[in-house]
Amino acid sequence: MLTRSGTIVAVCISRERGERKSSVASAACRVDYGIEGDAHAGPGIRQVSFLAMKDIREMEALGIELQPGDFAENIIVDSDVLDAIQPGDMLQVEGGPAFIVTQIGKDCHNDNCPIKIKTGTCVMPERGVFTRVITSGTIQPGQHITQNP
Repeated sequence: MLTRSGTIVAVCISRERGERKSSVASAACRVDYGIEGDAHAGPGIRQVSFLAMKDIREMEALGIELQPGDFAENIIVDSDVLDAIQPGDMLQVEGGPAFIVTQIGKDCHNDNCPIKIKTGTCVMPERGVFTRVITSGTIQPGQHITQNP
């Protein structure tokens, strides 16, 4: 089995649902809850969302300026760590939390999404990786992350 790894580029949270997330220096992840202080935290299968940096760059190539959290993603990672991920796979942050992948993509909740209106597309419905926290810990940019099928 191939183990993929990468580095966390950004950690983002929002206090209210429906608003873009903002980068933070670090965040606490709690088992079966999500990221403390994030509006999407709580029980369920989409506690923490991940997005690959290359997917953000692809959207930027369409001519839009983006900041971490603009897609309402919690964690941005570099490299190929999310390329072949499937529900049931695990993401382990070195010295931090662990996550189980529960869903790839999601239905877009907002037909008025400014990014979708401007570009005609959005990456989260197809490439967003949604997870549940299975081991608590602190997460921050620069940490190494490994995907284990």
